[in-house]
Amino acid sequence: MPLYKHQLSDDCSSLYIKLVSESSLRKTMDRLAGNANLMIVSDLDHTMVDHHDPENLSLLRFNALWESKYRSNSLLVFSTGRSPTLYKELRKEKPMLTPDITIMSVGTEITYGNSMVPDDGWVEFLNQKWDRNIVSEETRNLSELTLQSDTEQRPHKVSFYVQKDKAQDIMKSLSTRFKERGLDVKIIYSGGMDLDILPQGAGKGQALAYLHKKFKAEGKLPKNTLVCGDSGNDAELFSIPDVHGVMVSNAQEELLQWHAANAKANPKIIHATERCAAGIIQAIGHFKLGPSTSPRDVMDSSDAKMETFDPADEVVKFYLFYERWRRAEVEQTEQCLANLKAVCSPSGIFIHPSGSEKLLRDCVSLLRTCYGDKQGKQFRVWVDQVLPQQVGSDSWLVKFKKWEQSGCNCYRRAHLGACPSDMVGWSRAKQSNILVILASNYLAIQTPHLYFSHHHPLLPERKKEWVSGCSTASSSCPSPPPASSASTWPCSQSSISPPEIITK
Repeated sequence: MPLYKHQLSDDCSSLYIKLVSESSLRKTMDRLAGNANLMIVSDLDHTMVDHHDPENLSLLRFNALWESKYRSNSLLVFSTGRSPTLYKELRKEKPMLTPDITIMSVGTEITYGNSMVPDDGWVEFLNQKWDRNIVSEETRNLSELTLQSDTEQRPHKVSFYVQKDKAQDIMKSLSTRFKERGLDVKIIYSGGMDLDILPQGAGKGQALAYLHKKFKAEGKLPKNTLVCGDSGNDAELFSIPDVHGVMVSNAQEELLQWHAANAKANPKIIHATERCAAGIIQAIGHFKLGPSTSPRDVMDSSDAKMETFDPADEVVKFYLFYERWRRAEVEQTEQCLANLKAVCSPSGIFIHPSGSEKLLRDCVSLLRTCYGDKQGKQFRVWVDQVLPQQVGSDSWLVKFKKWEQSGCNCYRRAHLGACPSDMVGWSRAKQSNILVILASNYLAIQTPHLYFSHHHPLLPERKKEWVSGCSTASSSCPSPPPASSASTWPCSQSSISPPEIITK
């Protein structure tokens, strides 16, 4: 009887996990009004992320393009060989966006959303004809194999290092051994040193095919899919039917050889002339999948003609101007500030998470005091998960997160929900030259002005909760950023600048 109860409990837990993962996928799809215009599925190391670019310029260019033109109607998927542990470490080291879906451990783990909810159905599928113990037994005594770190050993992935000149012989030998043991596995060699053993049904390509199948079942198959990679474990991505593909200019020999042997005649796959994320942007333009000019490539947009109002684009450009002003990359003129004030309603208000308020136009005026204070420094600002919601005939509520980098490439996240009494920890964080997620912001925009109204039905509750210092456990309350004091405004030496915007 106890065994029966235990089994029943396990079954209920499995059902709960499956329902949670299905709910997370549906939430991802329901964010879009219809089928995604574009789904980008990109490898990370040396594809989306350029480890030879200390300024992260190509990645920041992609970030600005994605948030201004694609986030609200498209899907971003990261597909990496990294384990969850190493993936999270990379997010602390580089200015990466938050993907809608994360595929990790060479296609053996699929998770959804900010909380990275695992896909239980994918786990069940991979369990078929997979026995990790047999893999360990057959590889234990091979001196040519060096086991990778514990973090890289996953339920459906066993990973080793092997010298390049011995890789092919080892792979043939292992294939024979596993077949004799009745094990159906896939062996992938990439990066000139990494050897991964997975279930036969696993891999980056199979994970993408699985997602396509789930989207199709819901009637929400993306209109276009662009896959992006640089190494051997990305090859499967390019084999999925009807996808566009880009091998970045710095792609490794193993991927180029695969392409020459298997897909050279495929016009939907290109070898970019640009590195990493810049190559992804190049592919978007080449295949005409949508806009391919990043806001970071436009130095002066003040005279640009606005054909259609795009609130996400306005948010991206607002913070891009702020970064350039402090880096002294725009001219220090009153006209620059006048142009910025011109899009602000006279009643527009900044509300600091502590509850302090200042007129939006007054905050713009304060920018005079901090012009060029970050000149010559590694100071960058970018926004993430910019999601507009129209709340009136000419009004939008835009939810987003703002990040800042100041100093060296040593990053960690500050705690959300901090209040003035928590500033000891924040002070240490600031002195460590870190990458900080400042807050979830709520910005509503009316064409052609930014303005705030205490009477808008969607905003008073949020304003009231922030002013009273609500707990981040409240589902209706946006998380406030750390603040050195209630009087911190755009040009203080604190990294909390400009203050978070709540406008309408």
